Amino acid sequence: MSSQASDKEASTHAGEPELKKANPVYNAHVDVSSIDERKLLRKIDIALIPWLSFLYLLSFLDRTSIGNAKLYHLTQDLHMTDKQYLLTLTIFFFSYAIFEVPSNVFLKRLRPSIWLSVLMLFWGIMMTLQGVVHNFGGLMGMRWMLGTFEAGLFPGVNYYLSCWYKRSEFGIRAAMFFSAATISGAFGGLLAAAISNMEGIGGKPAWAWIFIIEGLATVIAGVASFWIIQDFPDTARFLSEEERTFVVRRLQGDDQFSAGGEKLRWKYIFQSLLDWKTWVTMIIYCGSDAPLYAFALFLPSIINQLGMLPGSRFKATPANLLTVPVYVFACFVTCCVNYAADRWGHRGYFNLAFLSLGAAAYIILIASRNAALSYFAVYLATCGIYPVIPNTIAWTSNNVEGSYKRSVSLAMTISFGNINGAVSSNVYRAPDRPWYPLGHGLVLMYIGLGLIFSTIYLLALKWENAKRDRGERDEIIGDESGEGKNEKNGRFATVEDAKREKGDEWSGYRYTL
Repeated sequence: MSSQASDKEASTHAGEPELKKANPVYNAHVDVSSIDERKLLRKIDIALIPWLSFLYLLSFLDRTSIGNAKLYHLTQDLHMTDKQYLLTLTIFFFSYAIFEVPSNVFLKRLRPSIWLSVLMLFWGIMMTLQGVVHNFGGLMGMRWMLGTFEAGLFPGVNYYLSCWYKRSEFGIRAAMFFSAATISGAFGGLLAAAISNMEGIGGKPAWAWIFIIEGLATVIAGVASFWIIQDFPDTARFLSEEERTFVVRRLQGDDQFSAGGEKLRWKYIFQSLLDWKTWVTMIIYCGSDAPLYAFALFLPSIINQLGMLPGSRFKATPANLLTVPVYVFACFVTCCVNYAADRWGHRGYFNLAFLSLGAAAYIILIASRNAALSYFAVYLATCGIYPVIPNTIAWTSNNVEGSYKRSVSLAMTISFGNINGAVSSNVYRAPDRPWYPLGHGLVLMYIGLGLIFSTIYLLALKWENAKRDRGERDEIIGDESGEGKNEKNGRFATVEDAKREKGDEWSGYRYTL
């Protein structure tokens, strides 16, 4: 008898999600029949999403505000060349990418309320110190340290959220969290325009005050986070024992077998490193993440340069303000797309559709010599960048089981996308203005990679699910004699052992398309 044949049994308590046979009931002594699932989800959403989104807003604001500061004479005051400015953007991505994977492992080992808060506190300090540097070397050092401490937030929170929600619920939460990036884009332009009025106060220029004010806000939020950020479901203080038990059981019923706890074993990390899915999703993610950084860092400059055309009068502050409606539109599209992907599934098809829109946008940007048409294409470009990022993260998370394996896979995927930000942050060169054909062309190349590898991933998952449906991946359970074809899939005492040892490679697990 295959593992699939033994994989059906209703829960033993009313109101519980369906659990798999031979999978022991988590906290079997706890009665959860009185739990209202909808009310519990709302309670979790309110406790987690708003504050985490606010933290990411600060994070993205801190890393990209250098683009706004540049419009207020940052490079001139520090006597920096265009090449040196690009290097200050690049160095951030190296430290950011290097520390993402170890940070996610630490997050799992430690309490999120401690680890994430410490990271925030220190990156806020680094952000503030950017406002007191006097030369290129000082700014480079602060940007490296900023990347080091910011590295843990985005992959850490996405992994953390995946430990709270079912696979069909994760996408919209990841999108709401990520939407803070779009809001920070809009808010960053408004805030930079407002802070610019502090020019000369304390003998400091406007660009220095942008770093100082935003950095101090992050420091305050980091301190507050010690009391606001919640821990994992099985230890969360804001839930009762019955509610914690219910959350873990519903996750286990969604094939997240490790929700009840998992000890760190190097085997789980190596499983992630050797999993073909990790390497494919890394390329899919960089197909939208590398364009994201190019877009966020250079949108104010692109709009400002369009203003250099005859008959236009854009200056620094109006250029910053013109970025606001672009980001508002991006936020709306991101949430709508990922809500639909959660509801209807088929995340791969959403990737293909919206990456295609992004490709069309950059073809227009390359070909256009009209400011109005290029500004329209900027809106279209957001459709191929912003909604695809949380959808790809959800797609990656949905297809990896094992809490440590998922933490490493998500961190590797996000890290590879971010290291490519070091490339995309160097391609919008001053000599190419106002149309930046090299920058737009490289972004188009990344979007093309996203399209190609999304197609490969989708077809490969379909092929693997079909093999499981035909029984070709069935394990031998207990004393079953088994056919010869099943020996290579392993022999296990129980279905629970098969799930724990094989994770998403277990024959009863179905990949999300």
